[in-house]
Amino acid sequence: MNFVQFLKSLDDFLYEAMSWLIFYPITMARTVRHPQSMMNYADTELGDRKEEQYTDTLSPPLFLLLTLILSHLIELALVGENPIVKSNRGVSMLIDDDTSLLLMRLAIFSIFPLIMAAGLLRRQGTRFTRATLKLPFYSQCYVAAPFAFLVGFAATIAQCHWIWSGGAALAMMAIAFLWYGTQQARWFASHLHIGLVRGFGIASIGMIECVIVCIIVLPLLA
Repeated sequence: MNFVQFLKSLDDFLYEAMSWLIFYPITMARTVRHPQSMMNYADTELGDRKEEQYTDTLSPPLFLLLTLILSHLIELALVGENPIVKSNRGVSMLIDDDTSLLLMRLAIFSIFPLIMAAGLLRRQGTRFTRATLKLPFYSQCYVAAPFAFLVGFAATIAQCHWIWSGGAALAMMAIAFLWYGTQQARWFASHLHIGLVRGFGIASIGMIECVIVCIIVLPLLA
């Protein structure tokens, strides 16, 4: 790569990164206000040509990643370095800086979209391929982002040891799971053409599967 090509790449990256300051809050606001519409939007955008996809929002995986970065920055501002980084036990030995911690959180919160997407394909009787899994996974990343932010913020508040921090953290955690579970129930009901009650049951099973995987992983980080 010559110097001119490097400058062009830098120019493109700078514009893309700065545009996140505009499109991130737009994407978050639309996801919080109209989560089902955004999940359907993700489906339709993947059908467009690559250069025409997500022209007025962030792509779902990028949206999830930036949300986790924002959550992490808030944690650093309020409580400083996470105890996991300082720990030398279990898998924590592999997490020696904020970057590796962020990557671990991204992997954990990506479990939720993956399991929910796989659950939909399994119940639809659709063959698992990279193409068929991508569509529901992208849809799920949109609602996973606000969920991850609330869970992360609740965990941060719990570390502050304020008088009200414990109750506030539990309340935020409950709101996060209630909101996320509701969106999953509606999503399954819509895509499987079933009632909301059955959708809630399928969503509950999926969330239990996600939590079990996290419970298996998280103690290793303590």
